[in-house]
Amino acid sequence: MTDTTGFAALERREWSDPNVARAYAQAFAKASDMVVPALVAAVRAGSGTRALDLCCGHGNVSAGLVGAGAEVTGVDFSPAMLEMARIAVPGARFVEGDAMALEFEDGTFDAVTIGFGVPHVPDPPQVLAEARRVLKPGGRLAFSVWCGAGAESALGYVFEAIAAHGDPGITLPPGPGATDYADPALAFPVLEARGFAGCHCETVPSAWKVDDPAAPYVYFLEGTARGGALLRPQPEENATAIRASVVERVLAAHGTGPEWRVPIPANVTSAEAV
Repeated sequence: MTDTTGFAALERREWSDPNVARAYAQAFAKASDMVVPALVAAVRAGSGTRALDLCCGHGNVSAGLVGAGAEVTGVDFSPAMLEMARIAVPGARFVEGDAMALEFEDGTFDAVTIGFGVPHVPDPPQVLAEARRVLKPGGRLAFSVWCGAGAESALGYVFEAIAAHGDPGITLPPGPGATDYADPALAFPVLEARGFAGCHCETVPSAWKVDDPAAPYVYFLEGTARGGALLRPQPEENATAIRASVVERVLAAHGTGPEWRVPIPANVTSAEAV
């Protein structure tokens, strides 16, 4: 079995950094905000729905659930994220916790959302098992993951540039792939084995509107854990080459500007607890 201790430590360290958390909320999340309505709709949130927002981050999905009338509890391991969430969404309750070992009774919730949190935990199947445990029969789960190979995406622009131009000595510890659970061929069997049925996947064409073709590089550098851990330690020469590669990709795919719509699409997977 793969030892994910280092991966777990990296995720906690990076997301607990107030600068990373703030940069994600202020810039990177302009794309993840576009996925919130799909998550809220997929769990059929409404008046009186008891909803658990796992890996809630700065609270953007929680805000969507509250707006739909749900009674919301948000859980995250990052105090920095939770501080922002409590300010942004006073109508929800936020607690620090571990998505792989939830401190809730069985069958507590009608809905569980996970906005881009699945790739950031060492054991995604365990998180999905916990989601099923705390859901009532008939309850709904929905989670979002950025699309992977084959999608025209800023994520590809950045990580392909790192692979081509980054210092090969700068690597990530073993852990889940960043886009693994965007693939229904992987996600659906895991869900079904943990007590879910009626699995469904939809693609949301989320994107950033930017006035700088280097924006995707900057957003990953400053406001992500996995990307930031690869980008921040790069020697100046490598960092310059990575940034230039990202700019080249944006200009080639999306024109000469002065403004660009840079896609970073996401898949929203949903299912029902049985």
